[in-house]
Amino acid sequence: MTGKGKLEMSQTTEHHLVQEFACYYDLYVPDGPQPKPLVIALHGYGGDKSSMMKVMRRINETDFVIAALQGPHHHLVMPTKEKPQLGYGFGWLSNFKPEESVALHHRLIKQVIAEQTAAGSIDPQRVFLLGFSQAVGVNFRFAFTHPELIRGVVAIAGGIPGDWATEGKYAADAVDVLYVAAERDEFYTTERMRQNAEALQSRAKSVALHFFDAVHEVPRAAYSVIDNWLKQQSE
Repeated sequence: MTGKGKLEMSQTTEHHLVQEFACYYDLYVPDGPQPKPLVIALHGYGGDKSSMMKVMRRINETDFVIAALQGPHHHLVMPTKEKPQLGYGFGWLSNFKPEESVALHHRLIKQVIAEQTAAGSIDPQRVFLLGFSQAVGVNFRFAFTHPELIRGVVAIAGGIPGDWATEGKYAADAVDVLYVAAERDEFYTTERMRQNAEALQSRAKSVALHFFDAVHEVPRAAYSVIDNWLKQQSE
């Protein structure tokens, strides 16, 4: 065999290594009788667990156990004039093999539920997902894949999965949804949010769509609406 022949037979093959790495969440357990309903709160792209915990505790820090989960994909945030220090943020999806990101999100949610159920602090029949922006789509994927684990979803300024219309992909009549939209959102316009809400109605038990005068954020005016919806769904 000539040297040329050896080169022609050579090829590069992809392999992968599975490594464990730590993922983090902050837990808040209010005083009072246990177990309580659980809200798993997920930040948007570039956020972190502490930012979402602050939001959820402002919404309700009395009636729910709160688990603020942090996205597994971290990235650097470059310094600015307002924030001169090098920072970091977290996200839920990677463009490289996104199906692996979705599977990891599913495992993390299941693990949080299992840990807090074992601890006796939560009622596993009353578990809610709350997410902002990028977290909304992955939360919908989980809830409509595992509706037996989730009572309801609070979705704030985010979209639906790209494969939502795929026949047999997601469960029907699965969970109740509170969909919170911002009228001045530059990423999720009012038209887009109405279209998403209509698409959600094909699979959800119910969809409550609320608009607020805000930009791409968790509107402060929505806090009481979210609180009331969670308490009603917990009954």
